[in-house]
Amino acid sequence: MDTKAAPSPHIVVRDLTMGYQDVVLMRNLDFTVNRGDVFAIMGGSGCGKSTLLRILIGLKAPSAGSVHYGEIDFWSLEEDQRNHMLRRFGILYQSGALWSSMTLSENISLPLELYTDLNSATIREMVHFKLSLVGLAGFENYYPSEISGGMRKRAGLARAMALDPQVLFFDEPSAGLDPVSAKNLDDLILTINDSLGATVVIVTHELPSIFAIVSNAVFLDIHTRTAAATGSPRQMLESSDNAAVIRFLTRGSSNAEISKEI
Repeated sequence: MDTKAAPSPHIVVRDLTMGYQDVVLMRNLDFTVNRGDVFAIMGGSGCGKSTLLRILIGLKAPSAGSVHYGEIDFWSLEEDQRNHMLRRFGILYQSGALWSSMTLSENISLPLELYTDLNSATIREMVHFKLSLVGLAGFENYYPSEISGGMRKRAGLARAMALDPQVLFFDEPSAGLDPVSAKNLDDLILTINDSLGATVVIVTHELPSIFAIVSNAVFLDIHTRTAAATGSPRQMLESSDNAAVIRFLTRGSSNAEISKEI
């Protein structure tokens, strides 16, 4: 008997249109991010991946449609209610977005000091724990300029996890990293997804990461201006008849060659 629980929707996007002024980037987007997914927003340059991420995290309103977190219609909330809900989110930007004038410890302490009533001793313990999770124990007093790019990404991830978020958002997390550092970051994302049970949403075009860690995805087609496919990348590769999806997931190689690699 199969006792595996059915997927539980965490983020539901329905009939979403997004754009800037009179320019429509994407229309009629429909997809679901399940709890515990590592979910990728994929597509070619200029298709609106980062704009969609901004809508999901409350930085830009959609032109039409809805975003639900569980039963909550996110964009129907008042601004202060949305801001309060943002505390459930953790966000890692491409650069890591660490404050250069603060140590790693101070960077991670900041959201805890602003949004919790924890005392300083407890905050220090939590900072040490978060840095340990990302392999940076002992680097509490280092400044961002004193560590490598890969370490800054991990420190940014530790800060994104500071408030124990329900959802982690990543904007091109492997950008600027060498292949080894990118692989290490992928492994870390999987570890955190598994150990903390957080849902992960990633904007990425990196095929190694897509096939290594992504369990569910949406592909934004710049030509049709809507979602051309949803599901796992492997499912898309095996079943999609959309030329843009196949080109993106194969980079010009045959499906057979890609299958051998993954």
